[in-house]
Amino acid sequence: MKQTFRPPFQLREYIEQTWFVTKVSALPTALFTIPFGATIALLLAELTRQFGAQSQTGAGSVLAIVQQAAPIVTALLISGAGGSAVCADLGARTIREEIAAMEVLGISPIQRLVVPRVLAMATTALVLNGLATVVGVGGGYFFNVIIQGGTPGAYIASFSAIAQVSDIVVSEVKAALFGFTAGIVAAYRGLNPPPGAKGVGDAVNQSVVISFVLVFLINLVLTALYLELVPPKGI
Repeated sequence: MKQTFRPPFQLREYIEQTWFVTKVSALPTALFTIPFGATIALLLAELTRQFGAQSQTGAGSVLAIVQQAAPIVTALLISGAGGSAVCADLGARTIREEIAAMEVLGISPIQRLVVPRVLAMATTALVLNGLATVVGVGGGYFFNVIIQGGTPGAYIASFSAIAQVSDIVVSEVKAALFGFTAGIVAAYRGLNPPPGAKGVGDAVNQSVVISFVLVFLINLVLTALYLELVPPKGI
């Protein structure tokens, strides 16, 4: 953490890594969010129909996508695509002793390589969370209104009645924290792989699994805090 704010900041490396992570994660995130949002919309539409509350389908599905689905999908794709690439890159540099050579030359590998990559993953997660939210909500609207014959006005009105700006804020906070966590895990495992080329592959697998577990744990904590601290709209 101390190296993050210590000059000089590697701006060029940060921009290159942000573009790289975005390039490998954007399309999978969008494609994965469409069926995710559609599944939520279809399930909630069926549940609300059974309880005679079809008019609340929009509120439930959109809030579920904004608060939970979008940041989690973003985190999983960032960890799986971007994090694995970062871990593999740093792991390869480590076993080729490039990291040791940098340290001998007095260059901090944390400041030079790790900080730009971690911040790039956090930044990309923020952007992709917005993309996942738009795509997920659009997919949910399409499947609920077009496929299941729901009412467009009721879908939008029910969401507007209970939605808050804080819903978007907590979604973005989650995404940034998830991306930062995935970057830290990927960088740590990449700089500390088991010996040999096989060790790099093992480190990549470990980084993805650890990131997934941490993402769900952090999401549980943040969701519990949000529901406890932020009262529902109108209360």
